[in-house]
Amino acid sequence: MLDLPKEFLSRMENMLGDGYDGFIKSYAKESLRTLRINTLKTDGEAVKKAFSLTPVDWRKDGYYYDEEQRPGKSAMHEFGAFYIQEASAMAVVENLDVKEGDIVLDLCAAPGGKSTQIACALNSTGLLISNEIISSRAKILSQNVERCGVRNCVVINESPKTLSQRFCGIFDKILVDAPCSGEGMFRKNPSAIEEWSIDNVRLCKERQLDILDDAVKMLKSGGRIVYSTCTFSKQENEEVIDEFLSKYPHFEVAPAKYQFCNGFAIDGGLHNDSLALTQRIFPHKFDGEGHFFAVLQDVSEERKIKYSLQCSKISQSQIKIFNDWQKENLNTEFVANLAFGNSLYSIPDCVPSLDKLKVERAGLHLGSIIKDRFEPSHSLALALKPQQAKRTIQLNEKDALKFIGGEALPFFGEKGWTLAVYEGLTAGWCKCDGNYAKNHYPKGLRK
Repeated sequence: MLDLPKEFLSRMENMLGDGYDGFIKSYAKESLRTLRINTLKTDGEAVKKAFSLTPVDWRKDGYYYDEEQRPGKSAMHEFGAFYIQEASAMAVVENLDVKEGDIVLDLCAAPGGKSTQIACALNSTGLLISNEIISSRAKILSQNVERCGVRNCVVINESPKTLSQRFCGIFDKILVDAPCSGEGMFRKNPSAIEEWSIDNVRLCKERQLDILDDAVKMLKSGGRIVYSTCTFSKQENEEVIDEFLSKYPHFEVAPAKYQFCNGFAIDGGLHNDSLALTQRIFPHKFDGEGHFFAVLQDVSEERKIKYSLQCSKISQSQIKIFNDWQKENLNTEFVANLAFGNSLYSIPDCVPSLDKLKVERAGLHLGSIIKDRFEPSHSLALALKPQQAKRTIQLNEKDALKFIGGEALPFFGEKGWTLAVYEGLTAGWCKCDGNYAKNHYPKGLRK
């Protein structure tokens, strides 16, 4: 049994009453392992054949798996077939109600589970801006966006306050997966226990309210914010929502798509009735870790907001070199409309100006121009469908592992850039010379 803080246990007993014993017993159970199929890259049939999976009730592409199977070590995971994501966390984006064409902000996005889930809902339309304030975590976020083949995401490394000063009223949906005291992760991540304290709970609440203030400034009228935490504290959950509703009366709590446990009333609160629409996921009642979320709907009248778009920064010569390459190697067309030096990117037309922001990933990295020739990026390979490349090489399981290791493969086929494919998943580029496929899998990712 975990050595849980006494103050935490006392508070949970007061909160849960008769349900406390069941809650405590849940800590003697192993955490369940879950993954979510990445529908940008696969329909999931190959994943279901490779592993023994059990569906998650509240997410149609979510599945539990046995720990012994270790899917995170597989080539399928490496090529973006799925994301290892906690089951409770999957419920949050479901309630953001993302539609194709939406402009969406994931304000506290690392490591990327919820961002890549949003990307699946957008289905390569609209725009996703994924922000992470910590630089090292923003890099991990960017890597996961790349692995999952996301085309329409800009990854930014800024504070929420900085973004709120730049992106006024432009987002249809905003996810605030707020930094919290992490009580819901005690079972899965025991190290969180050592970092917990009553003072940290209080500090988290202050930070969470500040982040929500910034989110409101960036939301379109009629837009939606989903606030979530992985903690049990009323201070960080219902009290935050109670204070938010008091400050912003043009918001209301909307019902959740899937009913978990109702939120708790706050003594003396102004919005106790609507707090019952907030949702809690308890590990003794559902097959997942501790989570809380609230769907905050703006019901104000429409207001028109003007904002500057990202200017095209690319030369005609760069565009020509790329277009010549894609005519020779692809059965589809990408628009190269942004360049940083010799690196070319494709970004949606609706991207707001990114000037003077710390941008980790400016949309889809197409590749680089080296001595007047174009060399495609790993990001482009992972974003393609197999049929979109003029040449492919099919990998079996043994070849897939060699490919990840950086080995060249025998291939007696047409010369040129060739897309490696494993179980229907695009895996990376090869450069074929007629006898061998020279491996261009990034050295930093080789295993």
